[in-house]
Amino acid sequence: MNAPLSSSQNQNTGIGRPVPRKEDARLLQGQGRYSDDISLPGQAYAVMVRSAHAHGVIRGIDIEAAKAMPGVLGVYTGADLAEAGFGGLNFQLKIPGRDGSPTKTTPRFALATDHVRFLGDPVAFVVAESAIQARDAAEAVELDVDSLPAVVDLKSALAPDAPEIYAEVPGNLALDFHSGDTAAVDAAFAKAAHIARLDIANSRIVVNAMEPRAALGEYDPASERWTLHAGSQGAFPMRNQLAKDVLKVPNDKVRVLTGNVGGSFGMKAPIYPEYVCVLHAAKALGRPVKWTADRSESFLSDQHGRDHLVTGTLALDEDGKFLAVRFDLLANQGAYLSTVGPLMHTMNIVKNGVSLYRFPLIEVNSRCVLTNTAPIGPYRGAGRPEANYYVERLIDTAAREMGIDRAELRRRNHIRNDELPYLAASGMSYDSGDFTAVMDQVLELSDWQGFAARKAESETRGKLRGIGIGDYLEVTAPPSQEMGGLRFEPNGDVTIITGTLDYGQGHATPFAQVLSDRLGVPFDRIQLLQGDSDELIAGGGTGGSKSLMASGAAIIEAAQKVVEKGRELAASVLEAASVDIEFAEGRFTIAGTDRSISLMDLAGQAEPGALDVQHIFDNAPSAFPNGCHVAEVEIDPDTGVVEVVKYTAVNDFGTIVNPMMVEGQVHGGVAQGIGQALMENTIYDGDGQLLTGSYMDYAMPRADNMPDMVQDYHAVPATTNPLGAKGCGEAGCAGSLPSVMNAVVDALSVYGITHIDMPATPYRVWQAIREKQAA
Repeated sequence: MNAPLSSSQNQNTGIGRPVPRKEDARLLQGQGRYSDDISLPGQAYAVMVRSAHAHGVIRGIDIEAAKAMPGVLGVYTGADLAEAGFGGLNFQLKIPGRDGSPTKTTPRFALATDHVRFLGDPVAFVVAESAIQARDAAEAVELDVDSLPAVVDLKSALAPDAPEIYAEVPGNLALDFHSGDTAAVDAAFAKAAHIARLDIANSRIVVNAMEPRAALGEYDPASERWTLHAGSQGAFPMRNQLAKDVLKVPNDKVRVLTGNVGGSFGMKAPIYPEYVCVLHAAKALGRPVKWTADRSESFLSDQHGRDHLVTGTLALDEDGKFLAVRFDLLANQGAYLSTVGPLMHTMNIVKNGVSLYRFPLIEVNSRCVLTNTAPIGPYRGAGRPEANYYVERLIDTAAREMGIDRAELRRRNHIRNDELPYLAASGMSYDSGDFTAVMDQVLELSDWQGFAARKAESETRGKLRGIGIGDYLEVTAPPSQEMGGLRFEPNGDVTIITGTLDYGQGHATPFAQVLSDRLGVPFDRIQLLQGDSDELIAGGGTGGSKSLMASGAAIIEAAQKVVEKGRELAASVLEAASVDIEFAEGRFTIAGTDRSISLMDLAGQAEPGALDVQHIFDNAPSAFPNGCHVAEVEIDPDTGVVEVVKYTAVNDFGTIVNPMMVEGQVHGGVAQGIGQALMENTIYDGDGQLLTGSYMDYAMPRADNMPDMVQDYHAVPATTNPLGAKGCGEAGCAGSLPSVMNAVVDALSVYGITHIDMPATPYRVWQAIREKQAA
């Protein structure tokens, strides 16, 4: 085995260094292995048959013509899956309602059998020798549906005469959630000197991952074992749910393999109907079966994100001190509860709604409503950016109404350093932070004081200019177990095995930096194995900005176990007592001597597997990444076009392992936030037909919509995990939504406009200006 790098070389790849991503050269050369890149000998091709009705009763499915078409190997309906004994795609959480009753479940099977409940609801699938033959045959399947009235918007769904989507869910209300002390909050509002109130719409988002979903199913009759190749956010949890809930077999009868994943943002975490279908067909036909979505199919069938109507109220005393905040939400769930269902609209609003402020009280009331639309799932932040957006818009509203400077009002209410650790009204205990210093740093970096001159210059060109703050704090995902496996390979590599999964983040590089720092293993000899459920003994997957806290801590603890094993082996090789063996910079040394052996040489001399470790890291608490972003926009009042012209961000992510990659994560999150703030919008008509079902109708942010960004950090390491990391993957959204929209409202304030909902499209802005001018 190769010797470790020298200490000077290790310094170039250690923690805190901007090391380029390991996988970039391979991916840029087209050598990635995404789900659709995988093909197996003898594979057949599946195409889904989907409902063209948003709501209706299935009277019949005629598959005979399709079965007779050239190349067709099989046509399957929900009856076939039921006969095979397959279970449903179940809601996984327990979220009680205000009366203690459980969330009303919406049983969903891979193929609908009695009712269709949204446009694109799958009812059958065709398998053929080629994808073209399967598509032709799918068009020959005749679906007889008695159409029913559809309900697509939140307020209509709760109307007394609204069509009910499920007889088991009266009034389409899946969950009436409440958190907080209503009497105490009422008392705080009663004594308030000022109450700010705002009605806010949080628009529905189509996730639009760069790589559409795809799946390939196999079945081995000899071992009675299924294998699913599919994009995911964690092979281990997907395997477990697939085995337990759907296939109803022991975990060791199912293997999930995930290669490269071209984006997910929460959307690819669950099991989808198509995955169940290809597994069924693979067993029925005795050959692999593959399905790949096209982009239009993705618009229809992928889980969507966001979609709330919120009334926020903020109580303040005469000095601007926050007394209480209340959020009343209507939250769209779509036609079926997703795997985590109302989590984003309930507990995540509670946890994140108090942000980094000294709120004594918070109350959240969320009515989670079913509609005839695509199911809603997590989307980058999953309630965290939404909650921060709501509170930041309220603070700007209160500042304007009370005549207090926006930054000053925030400063007065920040949690102070001497109050940490701080038990927030949400029940979360913040361990670290320096919130006012972060805001002051970004105000200086963005030249907040020089804005008036920039505004005046914009006016000379006929443009409106506005500036906005987005001060945020996120609560990362709750604790879960994570694997930290280390395997010394015969070729001299060291493989990290862990259950988080990189779907674009670039885990291989920071994980290798952590291991290289702890063990002195050459950075270039460190590999990452993450997407094979057979190799994992634990794993929560990636989500909620927790990967580095979970896998990083697991790697650190596993590395310590390697040192403990290595000390015994080195003692034997060096003919010394193990208590006299010290380890530093990748070498075992007899204390007080120059006699030593490197870890890598020791691994080469030891029996295979002698230094290998399979370790489970047990439950790091949530961390609290935070920051402050400042956006500046220009608006053309004649056209309503909004341009983000300046963007500055200062973030506290605790220990930063790789600043270059962190900068990229923030940049991507900001881009998605700008997309939602200014252009992205999902629209169904009254019959449940998707009007924005392609890129011809659904606007996505492009390079020319992005400003040059200035980023800096104010790192206060977390005390709750060994690395001191806080997570960064979702922070860009949390900072950009409020900062951009606050800037838009600031620019429009010259007309007396005090609020505008996302997306601030040219027409919506132009219309708001014209309405004020006509008033």
